[in-house]
Amino acid sequence: MSRRRQIYEGKAKILYEGPEPGTIIQYFKDDATAFNAQKKGTINGKGVINNRISEHVFTRLSTIGIPTHFIRRLNMREQLVRQVEIIPLEVVVRNVVAGSLAKRVGLPEGEPLPHTLIEYYLKSDELNDPMVAEEHIACFNWATHEEMQDIAAMAIRVNDFMCGMFSAIDIRLVDFKLEFGRIYDGDYSRVILADEISPDNCRLWDFTTGEKLDKDRFRRDMGGEEEAYQEVARRLGLLQDDGSPGEVLDMSAHRTRLRNSPTKPKK
Repeated sequence: MSRRRQIYEGKAKILYEGPEPGTIIQYFKDDATAFNAQKKGTINGKGVINNRISEHVFTRLSTIGIPTHFIRRLNMREQLVRQVEIIPLEVVVRNVVAGSLAKRVGLPEGEPLPHTLIEYYLKSDELNDPMVAEEHIACFNWATHEEMQDIAAMAIRVNDFMCGMFSAIDIRLVDFKLEFGRIYDGDYSRVILADEISPDNCRLWDFTTGEKLDKDRFRRDMGGEEEAYQEVARRLGLLQDDGSPGEVLDMSAHRTRLRNSPTKPKK
């Protein structure tokens, strides 16, 4: 077996050269980070769960005409994706006050927003991913006006679809982060959805109890991270009991629900 060439390693994924030109193999790690990697840890099995959830969401988004980089899942931790030129923006879509927004505007977490809010952040660990306005994006040519129109339109469509998808399984989609990239056909380029969609970059709350089912459990030392990620996958129907190859996640505790009294994560 030939050794694969690693292209990039980020906080949650490793990218390898794909088997064909224009493709990348995306490997999902168990590493967990928060606060721009100031806090680091591991969530056992996270990479397996996120690979499967992201595959599921991207596949469903493609059915409503959202262009994505996803091609197919290769195994438990890897998927084949199109190689894109990443637009250096993190697009945050918010439906409910939470996280940094609560601190900035002084409102309590959990308050519904009057309408969906889209925010843009510059992808820069060195600068701590600062929030930027569309005027900054145009001034520094991070994306064209036409690309920003496409990004905003896709973000709203993704939000509308995912709100319904998660609501059907009693999960509230509070907010989430998207990334986009360019693919080229000669001199022409178009924008497509890239990266991943998983509990790593979504805030997901149980509609009935308000229980957090996402990475906030790691950020806030709540414990129960593994169970939270598993619970999202279980509700989406991605944790099977019939032993079908490629469908069952290799997680011994996949039936475990969130603990009633969360404990601190193990060091």
